[in-house]
Amino acid sequence: MQIQDPLFWRAGAVSTTLVMLIVLAFLSIDSYGYIRAGGINVPAYDVINRHIAYEYDWSRHASTPVVGEEELLFGQKFSADEAAQIMRKGKLVIQSRNCMNCHTFFGNGAYYGPDLTKSWLDPAWEQIWMPMTGKETKEEAMVAFLMNPDQYPTWQRRMPNLDIDEEEARAMVAYLKWLSAIDTNGFPANFGRMQPR
Repeated sequence: MQIQDPLFWRAGAVSTTLVMLIVLAFLSIDSYGYIRAGGINVPAYDVINRHIAYEYDWSRHASTPVVGEEELLFGQKFSADEAAQIMRKGKLVIQSRNCMNCHTFFGNGAYYGPDLTKSWLDPAWEQIWMPMTGKETKEEAMVAFLMNPDQYPTWQRRMPNLDIDEEEARAMVAYLKWLSAIDTNGFPANFGRMQPR
């Protein structure tokens, strides 16, 4: 076979494409194991029944989520199916209200408001929002804020009232708690750590 022969080049292109498709299939299957709910980096939806914290892992040089003892959300234990349903609703509410128009998730979206990837873990919910809303739990303070954000001052920028009802707000809070349990390989950087001055 001569190198000038177009069949030689066609055969090379076809075989290279087939090899790359096989490699892509293997990489996709491997990646899915990391990114699906219940996978290596993404916990199952029923993690919302547990305490979630964030600690710096010196071996990885990154902050990582730590899932602890049982900590019921809204005083309710969600089965795997119930957790999946509330996640679906929370995600749909976030999409329907176009939250990414102001906020980011995993660094994607707009930068007008704070990144919401680890918002469940923000100590401001206990330190500022619970006293401000008069609620006894973090999740109830989040619900109160989401339902009536215009009633609570938020620094210079204010979140508009998006007509979120209580059921929708609870679903959003559950979704945000689940997001905080995802191992994002240290994103956002230095979350929960004091910044050097």
